[in-house]
Amino acid sequence: MTTLLITHPAFVHHETGEGHPERPDRMRAIDRVLQDARFSELARREASLRPDDLDFVALAHRKDYVQGLSRLAEQIKDGHQHIDDDTVVSPGSWEAARRGVSAGLDAVDQVVRGDVSNAFCQVRPPGHHAESNRALGFCLFNNIAIAAHYARAKHGLERLAVVDFDVHHGNGTQQIFWSDKNLFYGSTHQMPLFPGTGALQETGVGNIFNAPLRAGDGRDNFEEAFRDRILGPLHNFSPDMVMISAGFDGHHRDPLGGLELVEDDFRWATEALADVARRHANGRMVSMLEGGYDLQGLARSVAAHVSVLMQTGA
Repeated sequence: MTTLLITHPAFVHHETGEGHPERPDRMRAIDRVLQDARFSELARREASLRPDDLDFVALAHRKDYVQGLSRLAEQIKDGHQHIDDDTVVSPGSWEAARRGVSAGLDAVDQVVRGDVSNAFCQVRPPGHHAESNRALGFCLFNNIAIAAHYARAKHGLERLAVVDFDVHHGNGTQQIFWSDKNLFYGSTHQMPLFPGTGALQETGVGNIFNAPLRAGDGRDNFEEAFRDRILGPLHNFSPDMVMISAGFDGHHRDPLGGLELVEDDFRWATEALADVARRHANGRMVSMLEGGYDLQGLARSVAAHVSVLMQTGA
């Protein structure tokens, strides 16, 4: 078995406007690095446009929110419109958002069936800031939270874990998981920083594990926080699947954060999570792209992340 890459050209057509950090060139930078010969063994699949995707979106988002976003998308014929200061919708956004959701659903299907060992979903817009009833922080649908609920509803997995190493806290995933003891959310993130959530005392029903970092923190602080606040509880949780909100804006080159991480730090974190998956979840892992806004840092970090997934799945 191998690692599955799921993406689609439609993700480039989510237009955010000149100067916006969450831009189509992010997809192009990842496309280029993953065309390298060392990734020739990747299984590749286009993100579908599933007719049932919105049924599963409703597991994590309120129906009135989904309907309102659909109406807004239909009204935009050209240009783009701001939902808030950071979050933008354009004519291509609705298809991109739906294909992002479907990528997560397809990844779960493929991994649970054993067709592949693990999967990386190269999608945009990102998702971990989207709450059950609002878009936020570049995000429209919470792709990883939807995929986790789908793994339970469709495949009967009981204990789903999401670990998030984006530089920004995944307030949306935390909010959606908050009161469900069988959904684990662990996050390393810079604090203070947008969106202002992610403090140690935010614990849900004992299922939320935040590990805030300070601007300027690098490898040693990152690894310590990851080990002490996330990996121990994650082993105790014994997940049926490990899911990753893979944000690479903790890279030292990134314009939106202040951490001093490098590609090898994301490699280390992926290896640590693969070990958890191997011990508790029969190796089942699904990773979903979140942030990362310096194109060079993003591409190199994705390459490191996917390389570990491939080694794990070999």
